[in-house]
Amino acid sequence: MGTAAPRVVVASDSFKGSLSSAEVGAAVATGLRDRVPAADVAVVPVADGGEGTVAAACRAGLAPVPVPVRGPTGEPVEATIAVGTLAGERAVVVEMADACGLGRLPEGVPAPLTASSRGLGDAIRGALDLDPEVLVVGVGGSASTDGGAGMLAALGARVLDERGTPLREGGAALAHVRAVDLDGLDPRLRDVRVVLAADVDSPLTGPYGAARVFAPQKGASPADVELLDAALARWAGVVAPGAAADPGAGAAGGVGFALLAVLGATRRSGVDVVLDLVGLDAALAGADLAVTGEGSLDDQTLAGKAVAGVAHRATTHAVPVVAVCGVDRLGPRAAARLGLAATYPLSDLEPDPARSVKDARVLLRRTASRIAREWLAGPP
Repeated sequence: MGTAAPRVVVASDSFKGSLSSAEVGAAVATGLRDRVPAADVAVVPVADGGEGTVAAACRAGLAPVPVPVRGPTGEPVEATIAVGTLAGERAVVVEMADACGLGRLPEGVPAPLTASSRGLGDAIRGALDLDPEVLVVGVGGSASTDGGAGMLAALGARVLDERGTPLREGGAALAHVRAVDLDGLDPRLRDVRVVLAADVDSPLTGPYGAARVFAPQKGASPADVELLDAALARWAGVVAPGAAADPGAGAAGGVGFALLAVLGATRRSGVDVVLDLVGLDAALAGADLAVTGEGSLDDQTLAGKAVAGVAHRATTHAVPVVAVCGVDRLGPRAAARLGLAATYPLSDLEPDPARSVKDARVLLRRTASRIAREWLAGPP
């Protein structure tokens, strides 16, 4: 590569528990310029439809709007939604992670059986107040496995048990669901096109469903998983039995099921939604290198995380792309299948995970300097 002002696009997801996507991008940009001061570096923070989706929308020009919602265990919190124009339509972007996701659990204590998606319904109500034509719902990072029952209840539905009384919050309570009354559902939903932004294509139930695959990440024990899977099956039988097998129904603890089956949402890749929002294709045009990244490169990356989306787009533009990460569990063959020319795990510099998380900013800067040496400045 020549010495004249190389153009680099840094489009990384966050490093969970350590740095936001913007902070990762800033550290990488600094490290690149340490080695090649003239480098033209564009930082384009990205997300996969989960945490950071609204922030990405705001960086793309949408306006942040605070909304009061209920967190996953019912505590009042303030979430942020984004409003603006997308493709000529008035749009609002809502993020489940910000409203009632894992990061909203009080003191981080999991509540696998009782956490609710009600806060997402609160956020959607706030979005409807802004009179959108399109409602984009990013559902990654959920804390609940309630099939979207809490979300629907917040939007005016009545979820009833065998006695005809409103069901308690959480996925475990769905074992007692008997009926769903949708007559009170917010009528404004009929005039809005709903987009489910999710890369998870799992069904609602079964061996690849919401409970068995994702509930353990939310603190569920093996016994909890069995209970939740059976409860979700009962929920599906009451609401829309045929929709339980739809791709994406298992997203966000089954919120995908409620969005698809009840609200008539259209599912799109969460990564693609975000990458379109932030204008990644325009940034990549004419670039010499793309740097993407996330905390862990693993099997979930292959399933359609932000790194996979950025790598695909960079390849489409014939731009070589490398990835920074905390750890690389993929290996070179799988990384190559994604389109990654190389991976740069921080564990190469700091094998202790706790110290790597703590010192991620410094380690990323050092790693980016190495990337600049190997990709921008030629051999030393």
